[in-house]
Amino acid sequence: MKLLSVIKKSFKEQIRHFWIFILTVSLAPFFVSIYYVFTESAKPRYDLLIVNQDKGIEYLSEKLNYSDRLLEGVRNYLKDTPGVPLTIRMTDNKSEAIEKLKNKKADTLVVIPGDFSLCFHTWLNVDTKDDKSIQIEFIGDLTDIKYMVSAVWAKEIVNEYVFAATQKTRPLKIIETSLGVSGKIEEFDLLVPGLLILSIIMLMFSASIAVVNEAENNTIIRLKLSKVSAFEFLSGVSLIQVMIGIIAVLLTLAVAVWLGFEFAGSLWILIFLVVLTSISIIAFSLIVAAVTKTANEVLIIGNFPLLLFMFFTGAAFPMKGKVLFTIAGYPFTLQGFMSPTHSVSALKKVMIMKMGFGDILPEIIALIIMTIIYFIIGVWAFQRRHMKVE
Repeated sequence: MKLLSVIKKSFKEQIRHFWIFILTVSLAPFFVSIYYVFTESAKPRYDLLIVNQDKGIEYLSEKLNYSDRLLEGVRNYLKDTPGVPLTIRMTDNKSEAIEKLKNKKADTLVVIPGDFSLCFHTWLNVDTKDDKSIQIEFIGDLTDIKYMVSAVWAKEIVNEYVFAATQKTRPLKIIETSLGVSGKIEEFDLLVPGLLILSIIMLMFSASIAVVNEAENNTIIRLKLSKVSAFEFLSGVSLIQVMIGIIAVLLTLAVAVWLGFEFAGSLWILIFLVVLTSISIIAFSLIVAAVTKTANEVLIIGNFPLLLFMFFTGAAFPMKGKVLFTIAGYPFTLQGFMSPTHSVSALKKVMIMKMGFGDILPEIIALIIMTIIYFIIGVWAFQRRHMKVE
């Protein structure tokens, strides 16, 4: 009988802590659904840009261009092998192609040099070990998995064609050129930009609790009576949280540098992104605060958006999704509705690609737009839930 009484009591306690029960039983199914959505929307596809600078040669009064034959062979290979997820695009301007690489509008750039036909013709007709290699340049972000995969595919296809044409062992020499410092960066260095944003994401708990505490302790009644608007109250709280965010990032960066991370890029751009991202996370925290009444509820309910922001924005590990639409050429994915996605992308451009402020304007604009949306929803919901005078 005592056992039944304990079971009955435990059941009632569990019902009383409803949100803990919901978190326990729904977190894993929730992530199964989220992973399914992202994996289904992110089928692998790799974009290959090719700049053909080959001038061709004249041989026995005949104009020969072996690069055109190479490209035709590559196209035929892809046509006959539909399982290879490569898309080839030709371009004449190498500088513009590099800009597309930096802005993630392509994965790999292949540059066929001006003397390609000359070297190729030499390998076909001369049988010596002193011949000049047939060189092709590959350019990309060496830390990007999409570059790695697309480059491997492209190298194998080109190597196969060149070997079939010359019947000689490895006449092709691949020259790999990295964007920014991506060719020298260590795996730990690659993770740091995302971890800096992760330190800001943790503000979600701090900011939400700072707001909810006023309602939980009934001190918000004084604010109502003093005619303080929701905007004024939330702005004051946000200022302190932004300062906490800056401290968190600087502390994280200091630890990373102490452990061997080499900081590259502009410190002022970093601070600007930190402030903007902190405001964005605080804005989202208002939504969390609006649907909770106590700090305990924040710690429970807040886990859902916190884990989403941690694992699906690129903060904890690289994550990319299928492009849903573009705004002025800027690709917007499903992860793009979570503002830290744009912050991580901007920081990687600054700290890995050594790009400037103008190069991250699309990310900054997207981050501002998402922040405004968060603030509008958060202020309205908080005003309705906690600041309404009855």
